[in-house]
Amino acid sequence: MEIRVLRYFLEIARTGNMSRAAETLHVTQPTLSRQMKEMEQELGKRLFRRNSAGLSLTDEGMLLRKRAEDILDMVDKTEEEFKALDDIAGGEVHIGCAESHQIKYLARTIKAFKAKYPLFRYHLTSGNTEQVAERLDRGLIDLAVIVEPPNLSKYNYLEIPEANTWGLVMKKEDVLAQKESIRFEDLTGLELICSEQGMKFDISRWCGEKADQLKLSGTINLAYNGSVFVKEGLGYMLSFDKLVDTGSDSELCFRPLMPLLETKMYVIWKKYQVFTPIAELLLDELKGQLS
Repeated sequence: MEIRVLRYFLEIARTGNMSRAAETLHVTQPTLSRQMKEMEQELGKRLFRRNSAGLSLTDEGMLLRKRAEDILDMVDKTEEEFKALDDIAGGEVHIGCAESHQIKYLARTIKAFKAKYPLFRYHLTSGNTEQVAERLDRGLIDLAVIVEPPNLSKYNYLEIPEANTWGLVMKKEDVLAQKESIRFEDLTGLELICSEQGMKFDISRWCGEKADQLKLSGTINLAYNGSVFVKEGLGYMLSFDKLVDTGSDSELCFRPLMPLLETKMYVIWKKYQVFTPIAELLLDELKGQLS
């Protein structure tokens, strides 16, 4: 399979229409149709099905779409890295970040770094620890910021100075909002919203075997979305402090868990990883700021 043909395939998958894809790609429709037919013959699988709305992907087509996106992400990243070798004044770095107020340290470092290297550009991808670590392992990002202790057999790391504080996000009108802190007994019977990772590792660490007594109503990976659900009366959210607006003008408030539950953050990168010059310089800047 050629890289060019994979790009053709993704554009057809995106538009669901051969004519519109051909127009966007600046190729003729017969050429595009022939390329797709040859790809199907090469793979021995049907990739598209026709319907009244246009084209849709078969199960095999969905698999190829995922693989093609990963392949082209890697190709584009490799091209960026080689371009950066000739221009140390700039270049691009890809970073995966778990959601936390503590990424302010990363933001401050990048701000200082851009003052030295004004052509530098960064790309942030958000996700939980498992998601960003997977992208790091596959070489799609250069660095990851995670919220659980790193696997020391696989990664080098820097520890971010502050910790995230766990608590309950709820409506200010709720009776629990009158408390200064939230204990396990306050949570029993509540419809709880939490990240799957947080529930599995952090909340379980906080209350041990009693975690099975909590009622997990739904899981999230972005606290903002969870806060909307709280506003709409779908439950209470277990989350880090400072991820959603709980100020004086907000209808929500945050109360810390008691005993206090905190989670550290780490910047990680693969052992023996070879960086581009600009990524190496950014890592040096982070070491200076965080060490």
